[in-house]
Amino acid sequence: MSTALWLLAIQGALGAFDTLYYHEWRARLPGGVPGTRPELMLHAVRDFFYALLFGSLPWVAWRGAWAAVLAVIIVTEIGITLADFVVEDRVRKPLGGVFPGERCTHAVMGILYGAVLGHVAPVLLAAWQLPTELAVEPVPVPEALRLVLGLMAVGVFCSGLRDLYAALGLPGGGWPWRAADTEPRAAPAPTGGR
Repeated sequence: MSTALWLLAIQGALGAFDTLYYHEWRARLPGGVPGTRPELMLHAVRDFFYALLFGSLPWVAWRGAWAAVLAVIIVTEIGITLADFVVEDRVRKPLGGVFPGERCTHAVMGILYGAVLGHVAPVLLAAWQLPTELAVEPVPVPEALRLVLGLMAVGVFCSGLRDLYAALGLPGGGWPWRAADTEPRAAPAPTGGR
């Protein structure tokens, strides 16, 4: 599980970059409501799942039926991510599409998440055979890693709250962006020759 936590921390760092740079700064998604609402809702739900993973995996052993609950959370998160890939294409079309660098970031994050799951799945399978309990059992990793993952749990939870608030169209939800800030980008010039 320790390797999974290191990979999860890298995943969290890439996710923070993706959110702050692409979702907030470049696309300004919160300022694009109502058009960006579907993407923001998916991000909010996924962020809450990630907060649970970042906050619990370094500290808690999910055993018995709880291992199945964790597996359902992970599979649901994967489903949300797949839905997000489809929804963001539709939502971002009026804004000029998904940024090429963002697509690459998403691809790297998908590969990393697969590596995380490759280390978590055997632990869950073994934990499934044990009596059902959520046991406080810190994974033997440096305290600094546990602290970083805890901070990531808080950060991604707050990001989820922000996306949910903006998606619901509540007052000030798009701050600091306005709808005018999410104007479409110019389409790239066609390339090619004869």
